[in-house]
Amino acid sequence: MECKKVAALVLAGAMAVTTMAGCGSAGGSAKYPSKDISVIIPKAAGGGTDTAARGLMQYMKENLDDASFRALFMNQPIEREGQLVGTNKPDGGGVTGMVETSAAKADGYTLGMVTVELAMFPWQDKCQVTPEDYAAICAPIAAPAALIVPADAPYDSVDDFAAYCKENPGTVQVGNSGMGAIWHVAAVSFEKEFGVELKHIPYPNGSADIAAALTGGHIDATIADPSSYKSQVDAGEMKILGVMSEERSSIYPDVPTFKELGHDLVIRAWASLVAPKDTPEEILTQLRDAAKTTCESDEFKEYFEKQGIDPQCIIGDDCQKMMEDDYAMYEDLLKDIETE
Repeated sequence: MECKKVAALVLAGAMAVTTMAGCGSAGGSAKYPSKDISVIIPKAAGGGTDTAARGLMQYMKENLDDASFRALFMNQPIEREGQLVGTNKPDGGGVTGMVETSAAKADGYTLGMVTVELAMFPWQDKCQVTPEDYAAICAPIAAPAALIVPADAPYDSVDDFAAYCKENPGTVQVGNSGMGAIWHVAAVSFEKEFGVELKHIPYPNGSADIAAALTGGHIDATIADPSSYKSQVDAGEMKILGVMSEERSSIYPDVPTFKELGHDLVIRAWASLVAPKDTPEEILTQLRDAAKTTCESDEFKEYFEKQGIDPQCIIGDDCQKMMEDDYAMYEDLLKDIETE
């Protein structure tokens, strides 16, 4: 894929390749990778997807032969050796980058990060690409939705909070990052599971504004990625009542899952490294093996844990299944949810 096209639509991670002396032979096929690999990141710098991509490229270089990652997170095109290699284009909530990845040449030299919105946007008429348009490599993060409240709130468990909501129908204010977005969907799922009615308050600028509203007493709760509120939780300003995941968090091991409390709610915001769907299997195997070794390493896990993120190691077919399962789940969940 031409660098100019990538630069117009993506935030790229450039992979500088060195050739091993004496390893080539006349007539031999080119070794992969033999040139720069661009990684399209469809989100703005500083968020979870940015963090996942940065960490993955930083540590994966040690496990991919003859390659080294150089992640570029800029708002302007970056020139290297006379060629444009990357720019940050999180347009349309990530649609632009995800579409660009699906349309890229399937040769292993253009990869991309796709996010949970891939499973949601088609059902919201925001894009036509689906998980079937990609070949999954790995998901280094799959942040669960967590029920987060002020530390001095009068409830100390999920069931206590649900009971309070039943006693005060339509008045308990729950912050989210936008109507129809992942954490709003999580809150609506909570309503359906517990038979309660919440008052949904959107904060388009995200977690910083929600945190201020929570600590300032302007809203009663949020259901969101707990890593975004780690500093407030650590400072004793907020508490986490439960997480919507299969297993407990390694960072918050004392917080129960909704499932263990008898509520089958699993809502997660994942970010997956993918290739276009027709990428050769031998290249996918090499990338998946390198990703698996990376995600299982202590250094990689420490990188995420220091930032309050539970590291994941969801590789290949398991990652593909996660994306497709969520795609099917959101078809049902999004039918009756207002997005405006």
